[in-house]
Amino acid sequence: MAQLFCARKLLAKHSSKGEANKAFLRVLKYSSGAVLEPAKLYKLKHLTKVEVISSDPSGCTFVLGFDNLRSQTVAPPQWTMRNIDDRNRLLFCILNMCKEILSYLPKVVGIDIVELALWAKENALTIDNQVSNQDGQETSVTTQTERKVTVTVTVENDLVSQAKDEEEDMEALLDTYVMGIGEADAFSERLKQELVALEAANVYQLLESEPLIEEVLQGLDTASAAVDDMDEWLRIFNLKLRHMREDISSIESRNNGLEMQSVNNKGLVEELEKLLERLRIPQEFAASLTGGSFEESRMLKNVEACEWLTGAIRCLEVPNLDPSYVNMRAVREKRAELEKLKITFVRRASEFLRNYFSSLVDFMISDKSYFSQRGQLKRPDHADLRYKCRTYARLLQHLKSLDKSCLGPLRKAYCHSLNLLLRREAREFANELRASTKAPKNPAVWLEGSNSGGQSGSSADTSTVSDAYSKMLTIFIPLLVDESSFFAHFMCFEVPALVPAGAPNGNKHRSGATDPDDDDLNLMDPDGNDIKPDNTSVELGTLNDALQELLDGIQEDFYAVVDWAYKIDPLRCISMHGITERYLSGQKADAAGFVRKLLDDLESRISVQFGRFIDEACHQIERNERNVRQTGILAYIPRFAVLASRMEQYIQGQSRDLIDKAYTKLVSTMFTTLEKIAQGDPKTADIVLIENYAAFQNSLYDLANVVPTLAKFYHQASESYEQACTRHISSLIYLQFERLFQFSRKVDELTYTIAAEEIPFQLGLSKTDLRRVLKSSLSGIDKSIGAMYRRLQKTLTSDELFPSLWDKCKKEFLDKYESFVQMVTRIYGNEPVMPVAEMRDVLATF
Repeated sequence: MAQLFCARKLLAKHSSKGEANKAFLRVLKYSSGAVLEPAKLYKLKHLTKVEVISSDPSGCTFVLGFDNLRSQTVAPPQWTMRNIDDRNRLLFCILNMCKEILSYLPKVVGIDIVELALWAKENALTIDNQVSNQDGQETSVTTQTERKVTVTVTVENDLVSQAKDEEEDMEALLDTYVMGIGEADAFSERLKQELVALEAANVYQLLESEPLIEEVLQGLDTASAAVDDMDEWLRIFNLKLRHMREDISSIESRNNGLEMQSVNNKGLVEELEKLLERLRIPQEFAASLTGGSFEESRMLKNVEACEWLTGAIRCLEVPNLDPSYVNMRAVREKRAELEKLKITFVRRASEFLRNYFSSLVDFMISDKSYFSQRGQLKRPDHADLRYKCRTYARLLQHLKSLDKSCLGPLRKAYCHSLNLLLRREAREFANELRASTKAPKNPAVWLEGSNSGGQSGSSADTSTVSDAYSKMLTIFIPLLVDESSFFAHFMCFEVPALVPAGAPNGNKHRSGATDPDDDDLNLMDPDGNDIKPDNTSVELGTLNDALQELLDGIQEDFYAVVDWAYKIDPLRCISMHGITERYLSGQKADAAGFVRKLLDDLESRISVQFGRFIDEACHQIERNERNVRQTGILAYIPRFAVLASRMEQYIQGQSRDLIDKAYTKLVSTMFTTLEKIAQGDPKTADIVLIENYAAFQNSLYDLANVVPTLAKFYHQASESYEQACTRHISSLIYLQFERLFQFSRKVDELTYTIAAEEIPFQLGLSKTDLRRVLKSSLSGIDKSIGAMYRRLQKTLTSDELFPSLWDKCKKEFLDKYESFVQMVTRIYGNEPVMPVAEMRDVLATF
């Protein structure tokens, strides 16, 4: 440490954090209280030059040049040590830190590097190693340290290299003097003169400036003391100002808090006023909700009270009410009061509506003018009923928004009451419809009885039966759909529209230009806006259950009409099936589930009844099998043609599948029974098949051209007919010319085992045997063919079939004979035999 007027301490410090190394030179000074305080801090990485002041004869003064002070007006720091050893020790420490820590050496001026290296080698430097709690390793150079560290050879080499650099600078200086080779003496003389002048100037300057320096130093000491005093005052003032600022900040904070509290209190008052407005119950609404009348004249006020109650309850719920208000006692009490009002009103309204529905329907049932009577069919008219119910539609909507669970009992009460009315209307209408319809008393009999009665019952006109069924559907299906639609909307089911667009026999059949049932019962919220129904509403199942309860039992009257029509004419099931299908195809709305189910059940019942008729007809056909021997055309063959013609006349809508199934079952039974009957007598089996298959084709020729199913059975009958004809004709030919064609068959069989030229030498197949066969078979050919002609004519009961069968017989015989002649020519050579042309001429005479 060196003292210059005011004592200072220089501290060389090294710190390392991770891979970063830092070296500092810290200046410490004594304060007025004799306490060391940090004054300045220099970073050694900016140290570029170390210069010993040559004007100081002691050599203890030096200047440290930092590159970060070049752009400033601050003079480089200058220090004066106590002695040369302290100076060398400090400079050596600084240079060693720059080399070891920062990996570079600053420029050294005014001191011989070699001398410094030699001094470092001869003297031991002391280095205190202290560990800092915050900055890592700390090195302190003080005059009190006694620990010695040997300087490494590396530092000496660096100092020597720096001396070399100075010699190079000297050579560069000498180069500036342009002199010849032989002018060394002149150069030496010149340097001496400059040196003497320089020394004289320095001595003179030092002697001349010493009083000024002492005066300046005294002024600096005085100024330093004044600055220290000023610094102490400033610290005191800074402390007072800090306390003042804290007081001012505290006052401002309290003022801001008071201002914010004032604003909050004002906002709170406004919010409380709004909340109180919400909590207030108008007296007129309270009176309507707790004890008001439900007469039609009072319904507007009741609806207004409901709307207010719904809005008030909604306003006290999140998110319409701030969550912080929900648990307030006043809000809880008011919510409980509103709940009591809601429960009271819902109970009173539900009880009134249940009684109202029951009384309204009881009044209509007690009045016989609403129903069909003897001699008069009455179309059900529910316009007045719906008008009266529509008065309370808005009330029901608000009841749903207040308490959805109250709708269940109301829906049940409405369904029970209206079900009684609908069943009474359907029963009276169906009874009068059957009584007023004129129909034949004796039912038609099909596919049963003697041949002479085959056409019995087929000419009676039974169209009035299907017309009655159609009228029943025309009146009640649209009514049930409308009632379902009205019920769904009136009872606040969130479902799509029930009446599909373009439904047959719908509103277009109703009398009058304007329909009183066309009402606007769309669902609305409490604000009066329509609510769009969701097509996938979960209420569809609940609605269909309610519709089942509403319309249950009415199907029995429809079943009664179907059974009545079936007893009169079973074939009218075809017409009724088509009518039902037409209505069923129009009921596509999901919510009209019961009406569609009713039509499905009706269609199934009609199909079952028609199936019973087909089964009975099949039993009638099968009973022919158990009769005694039958010949000729069976009775059910022509009757089926009449039955099929009548069935085709009754087809309506999509009933084609129903009839095709009936055709398939009937014809299959007919053909099976025919085969069984034919097998009963093998002698006449083919004749029975030929005549009946031919009769089937003749009777169904026209229908087979337009009905694909009958066309299929027509071709089947044609194939069976051809097969029976072939078998019968072959039996006739072999019966009359047995020896001739038996001989031919034996020869044909042998051709597969032996050579053709060896056949005439076989036993029984010689030429002699051939001549005997020809003589016995062809000697009286006219008589033989005549006998075959008469036998065929005798076996047939139908003269219409004989010409075609005889032509088939002649063709078959001629083909066989031609084959025989070819065999004789091939096997027996020129053996004489009747030519084929002569045989054709003989056959032509018959």
